[in-house]
Amino acid sequence: MSEFDFDLFVIGAGSGGVRAARVAAAHGAKVALAEEYRVGGTCVIRGCVPKKLLIYGAHFAEDLRDARRFGWHVPDCDFDWATLRDNVLAEVDRLEGLYCNTLSSHSVHLIRERAEVRGPHEVETAGGARHTAATILIATGARPAVPDCPGAELGITSNEAFHLAELPRRVVIAGGGYIANEFAGIFNELGSRVTIVNRSGEILRGYDDSIRDRLLKISVEKGIDFRFHAPFERVEPREGGGVIVHVGGQDPIPADVVMFATGRAPNTQGLGLEQAGVTLDAMGAVPVDEDNRTPVPSIFAVGDVTNRVQLTPVAIREGHAFADSQFGGNPRRVDYHCIPSAVFSHPPLAGVGLTERQARERHGDVKIYQSDFRAMKNVLAGRDERALYKMIVDPTDDRVLGLHMIGPDAPEILQAAAVAVKAGLTKQAFDDTVALHPTMAEELVLLR
Repeated sequence: MSEFDFDLFVIGAGSGGVRAARVAAAHGAKVALAEEYRVGGTCVIRGCVPKKLLIYGAHFAEDLRDARRFGWHVPDCDFDWATLRDNVLAEVDRLEGLYCNTLSSHSVHLIRERAEVRGPHEVETAGGARHTAATILIATGARPAVPDCPGAELGITSNEAFHLAELPRRVVIAGGGYIANEFAGIFNELGSRVTIVNRSGEILRGYDDSIRDRLLKISVEKGIDFRFHAPFERVEPREGGGVIVHVGGQDPIPADVVMFATGRAPNTQGLGLEQAGVTLDAMGAVPVDEDNRTPVPSIFAVGDVTNRVQLTPVAIREGHAFADSQFGGNPRRVDYHCIPSAVFSHPPLAGVGLTERQARERHGDVKIYQSDFRAMKNVLAGRDERALYKMIVDPTDDRVLGLHMIGPDAPEILQAAAVAVKAGLTKQAFDDTVALHPTMAEELVLLR
């Protein structure tokens, strides 16, 4: 008989925590999982899944207009925000039910309460119950970071965006990252007047310069207003409703909604980790080694709470590797090299491997291949929006170092191409592949 109540106690039922709990239980471990909000975490409940559904809904604005050029007699259509919102939330409910069913079918003991660490082998839930475990896994994810400025409480974050009572006429979005640009595209397509306010002079830091410059150009053409070098100063309520946003060096901006998309912070407040011997880093993240273990041997962490790579598929890989290593007799580590990523903007962009700037810093001279074109659909629709595909190649061995693209279905195309980049294939391997015509993806094997 074990001296502990559980072999594994997981705090946080997001992507990483659920995967770790399920796999550990499948290996025969007695597992408990505590969640203070809803099962599924940020991705399923208030992140990538519902956001992608809003993006699908927003795309109809352009698709309906384009359809007329393809012979369809489409009348002027009204949009009902409440219908889209409620259908998206209903789908979130359905997915949460599936997650709960999966945990139940694997005999994971689900505790719908907040849990805090009380020692290397002990946790306490909000109801006062204490549980012991041989191993504790922290998988509490991250939360939206809100700037410290007067009136910040008048704004919302991506968490609340899915529950708006009505579609705002004017939206100010603070930030220049993927969340800011994705929601800017959503609101703009649905008919809101969108202003992105960013304290720096660029968007999507970390993505290839050519690709993000193209998104900026297209976004401006679509009517999104950008205010750069404009740090938030304060938000004030506006007489008659809405708010006034004051930013440095620029005129005040009236808005019905101000949304903060200024990054995400690890969810470690009040977890009791310091008292258990785990010292958080300067960002409040949980420090772990290659096996997801903290300096306390019985406490591990995976996902966004570690602030390594804040991506759902990475959290899932980490949770699975942890469970296999600790309970399945199959020690594994996650390979963080060459992770693909995407921004579901309008149009979307995606990339894998080194950007041109990174490649030149690491390898010196590199070869750049590009294709700058209008998708066939855009040509017939009469839209000037251009796609851009870019390949970075090491001239010494012809190996593809990076691949970046913006245009319709870019993330769908890149997922397959990322396999080739991850495998270290050469530009010649792309050249030797016969094109699939007529497609946008064929541009990848026609780059010259």
